[in-house]
Amino acid sequence: MRTRTLAAGFFFLFVAGILAYPSAASAASASEINRDVNAALQKLYASSPAAQELKKVAKGVLVFPRIVKGGFVVGGQYGEGALRKDGKTVAYYNSVAASYGLQAGVQAFGYAMFFLSDSALKYLDKSAGWEIGVGPSVVVVDEGLARSLTTTTAKDDIYVFFFDQKGLMAGLGVQGSKITRIHPKK
Repeated sequence: MRTRTLAAGFFFLFVAGILAYPSAASAASASEINRDVNAALQKLYASSPAAQELKKVAKGVLVFPRIVKGGFVVGGQYGEGALRKDGKTVAYYNSVAASYGLQAGVQAFGYAMFFLSDSALKYLDKSAGWEIGVGPSVVVVDEGLARSLTTTTAKDDIYVFFFDQKGLMAGLGVQGSKITRIHPKK
């Protein structure tokens, strides 16, 4: 019991350190982020006709090609990505989340957020750190919804597609993630 408590305490300090200084933990350059975003979008559009259709009407697409999530009772996740408008990168962001509860494991995944309204995109631009779940409505697209989703049925502000899930950990979600603008080195 004492060993588990000690291990959980050290893990908590480790995760807290990564979350407090995320740029030091990975700090990808702008060109690396763009390369990874290009590859992620290519994979996503090849595997999801719904994502390919939404891209035609989206005001912007925020792509996090690789989010790393890990935890044992206390957990955290981190990743960097880019906002694309008309196929061009206009800004860079990171996604950070911390959690506590019955959890154990490590996984990596990516996600893309399709902004369908100007107001949702303005909210992202104006917020000094957007916590998902507060602000514009976000819909996670699963396989069932993807089959019936079209540009005419898409009425919400933001649609999220997950891709490239690897590892062992229960649950994928964006609720509670904080997205903040970053300025990576060129």
